[in-house]
Amino acid sequence: MSEASFILKIATIFGARPQFIKAATITRVLGSIPDVEEVRIHTGQHYDENMSEVFFQELDIPKPDYYLGIGSGTHGVQTGRMLESIEQVLMQSLPDLVLVYGDTNSTLAGALAGVKLHIPVGHVEAGLRSYNRQMPEEINRVLTDHASDLLFAPTETATKNLRHEGISHERILLVGDVMYDAAIHYGSKAERDSRILQKLGLQPNSYVLATIHRAENTDDPQRLRSIFDGLDLVAKEVPVIIPLHPRTREAAKQEGLALQHVCVVEPVGYLDMVLLEKQSRLIATDSGGVQKEAFFYNVPCVTLRGETEWVELLELGWNRVVPPVSATAVFKGVMGMLDQTGSLAFPYGNGDAAEKIADRLKTNWPTRLSTPASNCLIP
Repeated sequence: MSEASFILKIATIFGARPQFIKAATITRVLGSIPDVEEVRIHTGQHYDENMSEVFFQELDIPKPDYYLGIGSGTHGVQTGRMLESIEQVLMQSLPDLVLVYGDTNSTLAGALAGVKLHIPVGHVEAGLRSYNRQMPEEINRVLTDHASDLLFAPTETATKNLRHEGISHERILLVGDVMYDAAIHYGSKAERDSRILQKLGLQPNSYVLATIHRAENTDDPQRLRSIFDGLDLVAKEVPVIIPLHPRTREAAKQEGLALQHVCVVEPVGYLDMVLLEKQSRLIATDSGGVQKEAFFYNVPCVTLRGETEWVELLELGWNRVVPPVSATAVFKGVMGMLDQTGSLAFPYGNGDAAEKIADRLKTNWPTRLSTPASNCLIP
């Protein structure tokens, strides 16, 4: 086959809301490049319609070519099922490379499936470290980084983390953060199209937006109780709204926890979430992506965890880490950060991360490592 007729086939693997957003930025760019074919694989890690289906409509991107429907389960069960199913799709579709995003079980399963079939793997949002091995996300990101052939780092700190772990500089590319690309692209669209403030009766800059979903909080009854009680205390002073994640709702139900003063709503679509973030007075979250989106929209943030991967936000004064050890700690942490502003800076690039990644994929991707996927059956 001549070079002119070569088609680069990329398998994009995702399964959770933040990954849909990250992948959308690159899909838009890949779609404008000749001789590139993208195979989109949705593991089904987020399977609720508001957690998945509506995103593809609002992001204006193609629906997945494969929907694996894995659903929930323990980490071992979920990751194992994903690995088995992704492997079958890769053996059928025979991509030239696999692209994974972030730090979920879908990320790790996709990376493992790729390397086991000797298909080069690229990791978008590589190099993040919380240095808390109790977080399943930390394990996922570390293993994925060391398994991948090319690591697309969002920040200088991320590149330093990778180099410190012995990863060669040839495998690391500092590109900026694709979430900043998304914030620029979809922020104005949310202002035009979302009616969530009117629906909920909210005024701009008048409420605290909260999101809770990390296992370290939902799986620890004491931490979850501290967060719920602390947010209820905040809600007596300033309105608090929380789109309640299914995992958090189920954990609260099991522990008999309820929010008395907080406005609880179902998970919202992406554009509604963007507008809620942009117009909030403060965001309280345990999400890595939401921390950054708060910064992108110049909104102060409280991170309800013991640490954050996004240390730049702490250094710039836009974020404060508040471990949810008690309701009082949560209350004081949130109230103490209200109306705070940090320094203006651009640690996450210039909004062209997707273009840089697509250019690297098209022009200088490593050749297939060894045996083609179709020949990787083990007798």
